[in-house]
Amino acid sequence: MLGHFRRTLTATAALLALAGAAGAETVVIGHFGNPTPMQVAASEGKFAEATGWDVEWRKFASGADVIAAMASGDIKLAELGSSPLAIAATQGVDLQMFMLAQVIGTAESLIVRNGSGIETLADLKGKRIAVPVGSTAHFSLMGALAHAELGSNDVTIMSMPPDQIAAAWQQEAIDAAFIWQPVQEEILQTGTRLVGADETAGWGYPTFDGWVVNTDFAAENKEALQAFVRTVDAANKAYLDNAAAWTPDSPEVQTIASYTGADPSQVPAILEGYSFLPAAEQAKSEWLGEGIAEALKSTAEFLKEAGRIDSASDDYTPFVTADFLSVAK
Repeated sequence: MLGHFRRTLTATAALLALAGAAGAETVVIGHFGNPTPMQVAASEGKFAEATGWDVEWRKFASGADVIAAMASGDIKLAELGSSPLAIAATQGVDLQMFMLAQVIGTAESLIVRNGSGIETLADLKGKRIAVPVGSTAHFSLMGALAHAELGSNDVTIMSMPPDQIAAAWQQEAIDAAFIWQPVQEEILQTGTRLVGADETAGWGYPTFDGWVVNTDFAAENKEALQAFVRTVDAANKAYLDNAAAWTPDSPEVQTIASYTGADPSQVPAILEGYSFLPAAEQAKSEWLGEGIAEALKSTAEFLKEAGRIDSASDDYTPFVTADFLSVAK
């Protein structure tokens, strides 16, 4: 009798779990597939567990694609780079950045082909440079050219998504590319890093990836978004607390490699190319308090001067919120 009772309880629990899963809201989350600590949490289903959502991850090739999906209402939550975010905000797309994903350093770099004759930024004149137009890498490239006092007419900028850049590099159809990982690591096999996004940031062109959300969706899902923040923060903390242990053979790196398709031997270096800020740090004035809005304004003004957008707004604070970071204070 007791065994039957236990089997009945087990069966009932299983049915309830299935019913709960079936009733969960399906939320599509856009991302770029970059090798980052949060990919470990994603692969383990921790986001679905924390938020209560039936999470569907959708990979995008560029920020422009994310903007289109957010503007159409196809997705409500996504990762988005600072440059396309400035463009989206200027265009009035209904979104707010509520958390930094990562601050970009050498994870995005200008790689020049060995034998191309490019040894300095000035040597880029007359060369063919590939970049996903409208991306953070494009913004960094424009900053690098401006620093070298070169205009867009001095080079041939070729708009390509990452996979096409890798193919064009193999065919020697381009001389250089400003691109992110893991394509960056691939073309470095026959190329040299000329400048990274960490250097262009020092020249006044900072870049970062942020998590953005539709404002109505955010208002209806405050607790779930706070849980999302906690999950990302915990994943980053696991890495920051013991980064040296994340070697190619470690379970964490193996998981990231499997989940993103990156080579495990390259993942540690890729992770080092980013800065992952604790959520409590992000809530400070220099970041989501005020700094991010100012960075978006500066980015938009630069893009306007470069002819990428027609205008820039005076105030970008409506497109940034630190409200969901309060759980990490």
